[in-house]
Parts: sequence; structure tokens; C-alpha cells
Amino acid sequence: MNRPHVIDVLVIGAGPSGSALAIDLVRRGLDVRIVDRSARAFDGSRAKGIQPRSLEILEDLGALDDVLAGGSVYPKLGLHAGPLAVPWRMFPHKKATADVPYPNTWLIPQFRTDRALHSRLGELGLKVEFGCELTELTQGEGAVVARVAGADGTEEIVARYVVGADGGSSAVRKQLGVGFVGTTHESDRVLIVDASVTGLARDRWHMWPGPGGKLIGACPLPHSDMFQWMIRLAPDEEPPSKKEDLLRRIHDHTRDRRIQLHDVHWTSVFRPNIRLAESYGRGHVFLAGDAAHVHTPAGAQGLNTGMQDGYNLGWKLGQVLAGADATLLDTYEAERQPIAAGVLGLSTAKWGGIAKLDPSSMKRGKDEQQLALTYYGGPLAPADGMRTATLRVGDRAPDAELLRADGTGTRLFDVIRGPDFAALAYGPGAARDLEQLAWPTKGAQLKRLVVGPTATDSFAFSDFKNTLRRAYGLTGDTLLLIRPDGYIGHIATSDFLTTTQTAARAMTP
Repeated sequence: MNRPHVIDVLVIGAGPSGSALAIDLVRRGLDVRIVDRSARAFDGSRAKGIQPRSLEILEDLGALDDVLAGGSVYPKLGLHAGPLAVPWRMFPHKKATADVPYPNTWLIPQFRTDRALHSRLGELGLKVEFGCELTELTQGEGAVVARVAGADGTEEIVARYVVGADGGSSAVRKQLGVGFVGTTHESDRVLIVDASVTGLARDRWHMWPGPGGKLIGACPLPHSDMFQWMIRLAPDEEPPSKKEDLLRRIHDHTRDRRIQLHDVHWTSVFRPNIRLAESYGRGHVFLAGDAAHVHTPAGAQGLNTGMQDGYNLGWKLGQVLAGADATLLDTYEAERQPIAAGVLGLSTAKWGGIAKLDPSSMKRGKDEQQLALTYYGGPLAPADGMRTATLRVGDRAPDAELLRADGTGTRLFDVIRGPDFAALAYGPGAARDLEQLAWPTKGAQLKRLVVGPTATDSFAFSDFKNTLRRAYGLTGDTLLLIRPDGYIGHIATSDFLTTTQTAARAMTP
């Protein structure tokens, strides 16, 4: 009898969370399949804001160029009050700096983000298997059996690990019996419509507030004639479905009959779900993205938080499959669940403020951009560790401008890009100990960077503009270990070799 082929990881759900995870797993050389119950790729605008931290992740995964080409910076708000439209800057537009290369939230409809990720998967040799629905999940000794129904019947897929990134109604979560704690506001509904429009300026995200929390918004979708409409429905209101009824509803609220709808491309009724999974996994099965947490749309947090779930989990799965202690996977929930809880609070407060027409709820800043999120104090970032003037263990590793020994310039992010760890030695003492640092041959490898004030035979890179020293808060010899997901895994300002070796042991085979 032939034994079934056992793959490393089965990803269920091909939205941004599952696709980002699959890219990270495949580039590690793992045997991966990704399935989705939908018949084809998602074709609506839905989640349309990509935050700066997510842009950095997309760059590392190799999907950023397509995302930048398919979007734009956000326009100003145009708040309509009768015949007047008051411009309001929701997002502060910032210039790129050495430590933050992508400082602005990027406007792009979700279907383009999905396609950019799927295209990158294709470049890596993996294709999304659409029309495949999970019907049963069984865990055994060291493997999971997933029964998946498709056009050709039911298939049993055996995987060492399964990740459910299959949305708020996750079949994986239900199979695990994991509670989804929170609320669903059935009476608070928003009709979302992607439609081709004339008679409306495309240089504004238009909003028409009304009494009692009534609201219509229209956001121009880049490189198209479409707007994403958000129409807040009354508790007992039947959502208009025909184009004529939609247009009548818009005219009645906006009082602007110059607006004309043409092709309606996609519609959906959204109910604000505010829920968090009680657990992010059981055994060899994990949850990511909306399967683990769902948010209001305010602040563009859900898609971004989900992609970062996958980015956190991917390298840990790769390390454990290479022989690291399986307790490393326990840190996934320990690090990501508190982040989701905080994001839920932020987006819920913003949503409530919009209903009350609170102008501050329409402002977006560093909290939404997710650059300041940290795992400090978690299982891989103890609070009693060493720190620099600006960074603690668990913080995001900033970018910096460097100069190679041959005089060519580069970015730190360019040097450390990929699925491996990086160790950055600043100063001669740290450089000597980095040379002696032992690293396993299995799993993610280690890129060793030696940086000094000038590039010499001893220092492969120079911090010629002091951008590294400033962003990293370096005041003397320092050895930093950067995790594959771009967070600081260890800081040593003394006893470089011993402390770094100890920190690495918890994350490597």
C-alpha cells in the first residue's frame, strides 16, 4: 500500500494573510499547497489601505513593485456640508527617510493586492488551488489530514502543519472548536459598492455625513474610473441592489444629481464584527488573519494585521520543520494575539467616533501605520534584556543607508532581504565576536554584517551618514540579531558572544 505524500504546510485561504504566509514558506524551500474555497480570485475593493509596515513586508516578499504600481497615496477627504466641500487631510503625507522608506499609507483595492501576491507565488512555482473547500480536519501523530472538496471530488491532503487563513467564518477555526469572542452588530450595516462613476471629482475621498450617524463615502480607486462607495444603512433598511435604486439612494443623501453610476462591479453588505479567537492554534493547526481576528474597517487595520500574522508564523514554522524546538510555535500566539487585541480597540474606537462625526476619528497617524508595534516583553524579547538609546528587543528593525567597501551605496533592508536572520556588528569588539558566533547549518541561515564609521578591510559597510547609528541608538560597540521577520531578536552592548548565542538557541535548530 502506498503511503500518502506528506507536505510540510497546507495553507487554507488565499487572501493577503494566507498568500503572504505561503510566499514566505515557499522561499524557505518548503513543500506547500494553498487552497481557497472561492471559484476564483477575489474581485472587490474591500480592504484598500496598505500600511507602511506592510509595505516593508511586501518588499521583503518580492511583491511590492506590483502593489505600488496598482495604487497611490490617499487623496484628501472632501467633507460635504450642503453645497460646500471642506478639504481635510486624513493622512499626513511624509517624505521617505533613511529609517522609514515607505512612510505613507498606500491606497489600493484588495483585488490588486491579492493578484500581486498570487503573481509572486507563481514566480516561486506555486499556484493557488481555487474551488477547494475544507470539509474535515483530523489531527494525528505529527500530521494533519484535511479533506478538501473540489470540482474533481474530495481529496485527502496530509500535512505536517495546517494554517487556516480562511476569513471570519473560518472553517478551520470551527473544525478546531476555537471560540471567537466578541460582538456582531447586526443593525449597524454598511453597503459597499465598487462602481464606475462620472460627475464626481477624483482628487478627494468624498464624505457626506448626516444626522444620527448616517454617512455616505466615495473613495476613488486608483488607475480606474471606479469609486468604492460606503453607504451606512438604517437598521431596518433593505440594501438597494439595482443600479437605479443605488443611484436614487445616493442622490437622496448627497443632493448631488450630477453623480452618475455606470457599471457596478461588486457589492457587499458589511456588518462590523469585533471578534478575537480564544486561541491561535491547537496542535499542528494555526489560525491567521480574519480567521483569528476581525475588525471594523476604520483605520485600515485588518488586512495589515493579517499579513503580519503570516510573516510572524512563516519563519517559525520553517525553523521547527528544520529541527528547532516546537515550543517556538507557542510564541506565535503569545506575540500576535496581544497585537490583534490592541488593533481591535483602536479600530473600534475610530469606528464609533466616525458615527458621532468626531473629526479626530478621521485622522490617521503612527498608531495605524504599525511601525511602532513591538514584541517587547514577550517570550522572545525579555524585558530584562539589554537595549540601545532608541531600541529594545522585540522592536522593528529600522532601515538605514550604508556604503559598501567598494564605495557603492545600499540600504540595510536590501542587504538583509530574504528568509534568513541577520547579525549586525557595530564596532571592532562586536565584529570580533560575530566572527566566532556559531550558527546551525539547518533552517534559516545567518547574514553577518560588520559596520563601522568607515568601510575598511575590517568593516564591510560604513555608516557614512550616521543613519544607522541614529536610528539604532548606537553609542558604542553593539551586536544586534535581527529576526527573519524584521524585528530585533537580541541586543548585546557587552558580553556579545555568550548572550547572542543564548538568544539564538531559542529560535534555531
